Amino acid sequence: MWRVIQSVLAAFFGVQKESRRTEDFTHGRGFVFIVVGLVMAALLVGLLVLVASLAAE
Repeated sequence: MWRVIQSVLAAFFGVQKESRRTEDFTHGRGFVFIVVGLVMAALLVGLLVLVASLAAE
């Protein structure tokens, strides 16, 4: 699971190696990457809302 999280974070920042991306798509399950990506995106949005609300106070 940690490897999936690392791959999703690298993809978010656009720094994932081509070899790692190819390995993820050939050996990884797409559903897991989608779910982790959605959770990470929700966490990012929640963090941004939190920071904005704290800055507005």
